[in-house]
Amino acid sequence: MAKSNVLKMQLSSVDDLFSTEESRQEAKLAKIYDIPLSEIDDFPDHPFKVRDDEDMDNLIERIRERGVITPATVRRKDNGRYELISGHRRKRACEKLGMETLRCEVVEMNKEETTILMVESNFQRSEILPSEKAFAYKMRLDAMNKLPGRPSKENLTPVVSDFEMMRTSEQLAEKVGESREQIRRYIRLTNLVPELLDFVDQGKIKMRPAVELSYLDEETQRDVVDRIDETEAFPSHDQTIRIRKAYETGDVNYEKVADIMAEEKPNQKPKYKFSFDRLKPLIPPGYADAQAEEYVIKALEYYKKYLMKQREQAR
Repeated sequence: MAKSNVLKMQLSSVDDLFSTEESRQEAKLAKIYDIPLSEIDDFPDHPFKVRDDEDMDNLIERIRERGVITPATVRRKDNGRYELISGHRRKRACEKLGMETLRCEVVEMNKEETTILMVESNFQRSEILPSEKAFAYKMRLDAMNKLPGRPSKENLTPVVSDFEMMRTSEQLAEKVGESREQIRRYIRLTNLVPELLDFVDQGKIKMRPAVELSYLDEETQRDVVDRIDETEAFPSHDQTIRIRKAYETGDVNYEKVADIMAEEKPNQKPKYKFSFDRLKPLIPPGYADAQAEEYVIKALEYYKKYLMKQREQAR
């Protein structure tokens, strides 16, 4: 029995005898293949949009002239097909060029690692929409929380204490260079209906008002959308706070939303500017700034009374 075990040990190490360290390291490296486009599936719920814009036209021309220089990254799925991790724009460009294959690097990763790599690789884009960041941050945070080795919620005495391990959101904030609060705001945007999220991408609704609207249910959010469509006016931060408060107290409907959004915004109030050079000759010398303002106001009050008296006499 012992002799048999020795024989098995010797046979299992034969390959090591005839291999070099270089060949063993090479075997560990990811391989580059030309994979048929028909066998590559996009990443599920891919948060980054692939747009047929000027940048896409430029990419198509570069690939037409030089081919795909940087391989896309894929992983093999259980059904034998491939899942695209990074390179969605390159894949689209190859499709538009009528190419049949895409140069790819095949990696072995679990679902969580794949999600993290997908987000990281796409964050290298020059322009990222708020909606893209919102869903990307959410996907990455969920993936980081599910990585093997993290203490489970049921484990009340993890090996690594809370003081020794940064919270996942803090780790993400450090990696992407944003504050935890800003990441939280972005993730809140995933609760918006598509129409409101499009307004955020277009810059018509700013981040803070958008976050307030994200706490509304779908019906109330659509009331806001309807009001925007009717008036072509977008709610201010103060207005969205009031709409949210009305929603949380159960005192909200379309009429309430319309009333709040119809109110004058602080930045819509007219601002009067006066030339000091024109006012100075009309103000008695020696008046301080505060006194000069009071003098002008009283002068206007007297003039208003004078005009009213003139109108009464004209009747």
